[in-house]
Amino acid sequence: MTRWGMVIDVKKCISCYACVIACKQEHFLPPGVFWRRLLVTETGEYPHSRKWTYPILCNHCRNAPCVQVCPTGASSRRSDGIVTIDPDKCIGCQFCATACPYQRRSLIDQGEKEYFPGQGLTESEIIGKTLYPHRVGTITKCNFCKERIDGGMDRGLKPGVGREATPACVLTCPVKALTFGDLDDPESKVAKLIWARKGYRFLIESAKERSVFYID
Repeated sequence: MTRWGMVIDVKKCISCYACVIACKQEHFLPPGVFWRRLLVTETGEYPHSRKWTYPILCNHCRNAPCVQVCPTGASSRRSDGIVTIDPDKCIGCQFCATACPYQRRSLIDQGEKEYFPGQGLTESEIIGKTLYPHRVGTITKCNFCKERIDGGMDRGLKPGVGREATPACVLTCPVKALTFGDLDDPESKVAKLIWARKGYRFLIESAKERSVFYID
């Protein structure tokens, strides 16, 4: 079996927001909608304080609370561990958004909203309506760039290794803080990082079988 997952090296992250912007560009996300965010905090006191940055995204849980509460079956988990949303089934009830312990689901609540109000849609926004349309009144979230994964694998590429089969955020990170691969493959880079660096998950009391790990 394959279970796709991500390892995030907190020590490497420089809070540049490149992964956040790459995600928005890849999926043509409308204004105000983010599949990724950065949680920035600080420990200690000056002059010995330290800044910590944690990129936050959908954790693609095995027993995902969002899937369990969805009344229409719009939220589901694929055999490879990716949790997805079917916009044709989503009714925008937001039960899943409430259930998500990471608060990483967003409602598309406005149509034709411009990034630059009064100046019309940009060329990128117009292209996005064709390549990656978002339906108003539905929930959206990170899907590990499943289109890239599926398309790349169809061409014989390995996710996390082949660029065209790897999530956009991983490719964009300038310091290589993000690593993607098969968590169930002991020889994969993500599995080795988790073992060697004692990878951990957020919200440990409910974090069993999450697919996003952190190392520091």
